[in-house]
Amino acid sequence: MANSVSGDSVVDRVVRVISAFPEGTSSLQLSELAGLAGLPLTTAHRLVRQLAAHGLLETGAGGTVRLGLRLWELVNRNSPTLALRQAAMPFMEDIQQVLNQNVNLAVLDGWEALFVERLSRRGSVANRARVAGRMPVHISSAGLALMAHQDKALQAEYLQQFSDPAEKVSADALRALLSEAAHQGFAQLEGVVDPETWGIAVPVLDRRQHAVAALGVVVPLREMRLQALVPALQTAARGIARQLSGA
Repeated sequence: MANSVSGDSVVDRVVRVISAFPEGTSSLQLSELAGLAGLPLTTAHRLVRQLAAHGLLETGAGGTVRLGLRLWELVNRNSPTLALRQAAMPFMEDIQQVLNQNVNLAVLDGWEALFVERLSRRGSVANRARVAGRMPVHISSAGLALMAHQDKALQAEYLQQFSDPAEKVSADALRALLSEAAHQGFAQLEGVVDPETWGIAVPVLDRRQHAVAALGVVVPLREMRLQALVPALQTAARGIARQLSGA
């Protein structure tokens, strides 16, 4: 039900408040939160008070507001990614032990790769993929591996709306990348996000051979060894798929 001058509903405004926290920011002043959510200060104050009463937000001294533990609890209790992360973690740990580099796990959400898990250790290369972070499909090896193994109708819809504000990738080049990833069974991108790294990802396939997730690594350009990396990733991806099938 819309009950504001702008026509947005209470749910719309609650989502705007919760979504307003920038990545890496643990707390905001109430006035900052209101500005980021695009709400009047009085409205933001009322919503924060109500959400804090349910533990979804927490308020502190000086008017600070942070996301509440209750929100984390609810999200993790029944999240559809929970079974995926549990199935993938042993295989991700094995890959990391062998390669000593970053390992990540992503799912497709709209036209983006949403990263649901990442393992890294001291000395590994920079990895822009963060847990709960997103990357457009066309600049992520995980995104390409995911999109290359979806229904043709979904791929066509994606390509029809595709545009690259940076004008680095054309629609034709993207089609070629997706075709290559589908044919080879893995996706690779050299120096796209970081000029010193190479991203490789393989799909985790369900019984219909559609990608439910992508398992990827980020390695230094100088240590790029497709003949060693891809078989290890594909073996791990098949193991994850078996675990998910059994669950």
